[in-house]
Amino acid sequence: MNLQCITVFCLLVSVTSCTIISKKITNPQEYNVYLETTNETAKKEALNDLKFWKEKLDRTPNQFPYLSKIASAYSQLFGITGEIEYLKDAQNVYQTLNIKTNYSNTSYLKGLAANYISQHKFKEALILLEKAESIGDKLEGTQKMLFDVHLELGNYDLAKSYLDKFSNDADFDYLIRVAKWSDHRGNLDAAIKYLEQAKVKAEQSNLAVSKQWIYTNLADFYGHSGNIEASYNHFLKALELSPNDAYAKRGIAWIVYSYEKNPDEALRILNTVSQTYHAPDYYLLKAEIAKFKKDSRLYKKELQSYKIAVNNPLYGDMYNTYTIILYTDINENLNEALAIAETEVTNRPTPQSYGLLAWAYYKQGFKRKALKIMKEHVANQTYEPQTLLHMAEVYKANNKLKEAKILKKDLLESIFELGPLTEKNVKNI
Repeated sequence: MNLQCITVFCLLVSVTSCTIISKKITNPQEYNVYLETTNETAKKEALNDLKFWKEKLDRTPNQFPYLSKIASAYSQLFGITGEIEYLKDAQNVYQTLNIKTNYSNTSYLKGLAANYISQHKFKEALILLEKAESIGDKLEGTQKMLFDVHLELGNYDLAKSYLDKFSNDADFDYLIRVAKWSDHRGNLDAAIKYLEQAKVKAEQSNLAVSKQWIYTNLADFYGHSGNIEASYNHFLKALELSPNDAYAKRGIAWIVYSYEKNPDEALRILNTVSQTYHAPDYYLLKAEIAKFKKDSRLYKKELQSYKIAVNNPLYGDMYNTYTIILYTDINENLNEALAIAETEVTNRPTPQSYGLLAWAYYKQGFKRKALKIMKEHVANQTYEPQTLLHMAEVYKANNKLKEAKILKKDLLESIFELGPLTEKNVKNI
């Protein structure tokens, strides 16, 4: 998972009221061709690339740049398969590379930092990036990554200070970051405007990686704005460019499930993806859909598959958010959920993390403590619907009905992102 992946995997938001019958947006004839493709060709090419550079390194062990090529191949394999072992292999190679170069090469420092970001090890990434910044080579690229990390850590003033350092409306990297900043500030219209400008740059440069990034992110942001048709069309554009893009297929599955209320078709899409792309959160999504269609057998099966998957110690803290929400939703392992929430606040002290901590306390019956945390660390500091839903529930439990009703208005416009199962909860606020 990339930075796209280090949040709570919030896919899309719609301002379409749940009381309105959703029109048909998707067309299986348009996306079926992509479901029939597998990642085997891409995986084979990446494995061949890995073998090539390993053999070259064996012949000339002192050629450190070959290690960078090997780490890149492992990272590519992780992106193709979702298999955590490849991401950890890349980490190990980058660590070896930095040790051999005495942590003096900014490219290698940033390579390891990017790997840590994918693992949600933001504080570790920050240390490496600050080292790269002190060296000064390729400084603007370092500053861009420092913006990313500070934003993820909730250091918003520092993030803005770095954004100002490389301000350039003609630069793709700046445009996508000012879009992220606008979204953080709650200005969705501005975020989409900047992403559309970035799309022009990406298409002019014709760089596949830039176009792929912008199409999937614009799909998300158009979903946030309620333009589900534009969201769907951008996911299709991403698949046209890269037929194996699991994220784009998942995005279409979410539209089919949450907007069109077609759980069987959504499951069909996800099942084709999970045959070759392996990430624990897919089990949770399939469990949610199974619950929506009242299939208790499938629901239990997918939940158990998630628990087994995240028990792999290689994941570390990557799925903390998912596990907290799962345990608190099913009222299971609440002490563990609270402990994980405390760890998440330590790792990543954002309003969203504090919101999870407050929610964990609330589910254990400490409603006043939950309210205090929400007021001090969450209120007016985030626009993330899952956090706002938890905050509204805490307000209601503490008889802060006026504040809860204010949040309810926004939440009713966010049913698409939250999913159909939350509709009743929102209406009862």
